[in-house]
Amino acid sequence: MGGSASELGAPEETDPNVVFWDGQDDPENPMNWTAKKKWENIAVLAAITLITPLASSFFAPGVPEVMRSFHESSNLLAAFVVSVYVLGFAIGPLVIAPLSELYGRIPLYHVCNLLFIIFTIACAVSSDLNMLIAFRFLAGCAGSSPITIGGGTIADIMPREKRAGAMAIWGMGPLLGPVVGPVCAGFLVEAKGWRWVFWILAIFGGFFSILMVIFARETYAPVLLERKAARLRKETGNPNLRSKLASDIPPADLFKRSIIRPMKMLLFSPIVLLMSIYISINYGILYLLFTTITFVFEGQYHFSTSLVGLSYLGCGVGMIFSMAFLGVMSDRIVKQHQAKGDIKPEHRLPLILTVPGGVAIPIGLFLYGWTAEKQVHWIAPIIGTGFVGVGNLFGMMTIQTYLVDAFTLHAASAIAANTVLRSIFGALLPLSGLSLYDKIGLGWGNSMLGFLGLAMIPVPILFRFYGERIRTSKRFQVQF
Repeated sequence: MGGSASELGAPEETDPNVVFWDGQDDPENPMNWTAKKKWENIAVLAAITLITPLASSFFAPGVPEVMRSFHESSNLLAAFVVSVYVLGFAIGPLVIAPLSELYGRIPLYHVCNLLFIIFTIACAVSSDLNMLIAFRFLAGCAGSSPITIGGGTIADIMPREKRAGAMAIWGMGPLLGPVVGPVCAGFLVEAKGWRWVFWILAIFGGFFSILMVIFARETYAPVLLERKAARLRKETGNPNLRSKLASDIPPADLFKRSIIRPMKMLLFSPIVLLMSIYISINYGILYLLFTTITFVFEGQYHFSTSLVGLSYLGCGVGMIFSMAFLGVMSDRIVKQHQAKGDIKPEHRLPLILTVPGGVAIPIGLFLYGWTAEKQVHWIAPIIGTGFVGVGNLFGMMTIQTYLVDAFTLHAASAIAANTVLRSIFGALLPLSGLSLYDKIGLGWGNSMLGFLGLAMIPVPILFRFYGERIRTSKRFQVQF
């Protein structure tokens, strides 16, 4: 798959009209930026990547109030008004990823951030449930930008041996955001009503968007080199100067290819397909819990609207623990292999991380389901959700870092393919949650999900041992 453009050194190029980095230490190369500049970009990116996923479940504790406000009683609509936002995460990347590879990361961040704020305000002033659902979907489409191209931004500026720590900080948003949101929203909804959830999202989204305008800089090497070539053409008067990474394909055709690329990777790359299915099932299970926890703890334990938000803390604590452990361990393992001179992407999938992560989800689901059904003390099912949080973060972060390392130049497309599938599962699987619990109970309902999680455990183990062979095989090379 090769290294990313920004990881490459000066090319062995004899054509004087070809523009590339001025040697290994060129300060214009994002890989050579100062640590301060790199972490400024990662910090504002992480902040935005926390806000947009947070919006997915922020008002989950207020769903019963929303349904009462609009005189609706359907369980399906109650789940869909939460999960439709995640459906937007499935559609947005199909356009955002290819546009980022045409015009760079920064324009997409800024435009999508603005649209996210506009659509979130529209949610706050919605006059009926249909309007709320429509603008939730559009906000999800716009809000998917940091999740879709954030991994590509990190691949642009961080060397492989330091990437996992940055990925863990950036990646906490998609997992931790949906957990933190309901904890705060439970009290907010009870005090101010559900509309204030969206006003708060718009305020924080606007604040972090301004920080991104101030601190974030373009990181995508092909765009930076094209700007450099344009500057040199103007300065030298030589119209033949061109970027080393310039494409001879017209922009319209390149855009079409870029739109198709994530889907081709999803359908024809076994690595992207199976890893995306693994993440998607775990992600769908997580969002099924997010959309039903309010009803489970209000019904089984008689929690109030404000207290029910605290029931999401189990997932959050599990994820925070996992993030701290994973960020340190993953980079340490890669550095050990790098010192031996045998570094490869598959080292992002060590058994010490993938096996416990895979096992934690079914354990958590069995514990959550049966203790909630038998109305064991409320701390027991919350501990169960903590295991689910551990498993989800271990799975998502190891696999996303692996995909970035394995498909560096097209990391945004690989992550987009992953995001599309997992968002479809995250939007649709929760729709069956309340009906599943009503028909077979919390115990067997969550046990079914647990058995599904058990079936997925071998997937990352398979690629730990056979990933390199599959990745380098001509049979499985995806032609773009």
